Amino acid sequence: CFIVPGDGGSQISAKLNKSLSPFVYCETKTNYYYTLWLDLTQITIAQCCFVDNMRLIYDPKTRKTFDSPGVNVKVPGFGKTETIEFLDPWREKFTSYYYFIVERLVKLGLSRNISIRGAPYDFRRSPNEFQEYFKNFKELVEETYNMNNNSKITLITHSMGSPTMLYFLNNQKQAWKDKYIGKMITISGVWGGAVKPLRLMISGDNLGIVLLKENVIRTYQRSASSTAWLMPYDSFWKSDEILVSRPGRNYTVKDYKQLFEDLNYTAGYEMRKDTENLVKNLHPPGVEIHCIYGVNIPTPATYQYDEGFPNSAPKIIYGPGDGTVNKDSLEGCLRWSKQQKQSVHNYTVENQDHLKILQSQKLIDLIQEIVTKK
Repeated sequence: CFIVPGDGGSQISAKLNKSLSPFVYCETKTNYYYTLWLDLTQITIAQCCFVDNMRLIYDPKTRKTFDSPGVNVKVPGFGKTETIEFLDPWREKFTSYYYFIVERLVKLGLSRNISIRGAPYDFRRSPNEFQEYFKNFKELVEETYNMNNNSKITLITHSMGSPTMLYFLNNQKQAWKDKYIGKMITISGVWGGAVKPLRLMISGDNLGIVLLKENVIRTYQRSASSTAWLMPYDSFWKSDEILVSRPGRNYTVKDYKQLFEDLNYTAGYEMRKDTENLVKNLHPPGVEIHCIYGVNIPTPATYQYDEGFPNSAPKIIYGPGDGTVNKDSLEGCLRWSKQQKQSVHNYTVENQDHLKILQSQKLIDLIQEIVTKK
């Protein structure tokens, strides 16, 4: 099994050699890599320092993103499972991520780092910048196949990891997929974007952490090209569906250029242009698919801002989904059932939100059933 995390689902380490810092109390130099994500002390107590180290800089000439000046970032644990089982290296219980799924796979006789491999990535970025990651990923798939008596790989993806793997599979020859990939289990896949990233772009989202100031964390959230990539797509939202409103102005999927101009953040629009066609057409992956997602959780469908736009918190109008991703987008995988010869299976898990679903007994039982089925 290969486990691919979602947005926020990989640990990130950083080493500093900065000439400037936003505040006197922020460290400028470290001679070692420290945990940047996820360390709740950093995020809550030193949040301005955290944001300055986590943010990306977009270069419109090269159309690439770069780490903040003087910050060297790496994603630890490629090929291993530990950094995706818990997001905090100290394995704080509330930061558990894929831990319960990995534990079940171990009970089935699989082994960590041999027949269960983790493939964390820099979730701040989008697949158009994942050349190195995909090269390493492909090599790891082949190595794992050989290490396990030529057994085909089951991919298990969550959230943003699902369209990321779709992009990867779309760029592989069918013969390679037939040889190495047995099936792909997608959990809470963001197939057509979601409304929630719009809030990250506009006013910021404290992700339910009370001590986190939204307009501080927004600096990082806006700068991540993955935020732009995961905004709603016109292949899923109609051009008359209002996603965001403020006094005197509504925004739909057709109004992103105007929205970013009104936010005075045109880099956001450039990043959207770079990423919007990566998987927009949802070209079928060409492997057996098992698509699982939560249902019946109120999910942001429209954000209504008052005169405080873009610096005030919006009123939220809810619709169906898993609490983070809207229902239509979660169901995007169903489009493939008529488009590829490999089978497409669909499962819903009642009352399990986007993240908690990973700990749900029903999901873990489902994964066991799919993995053990020949």
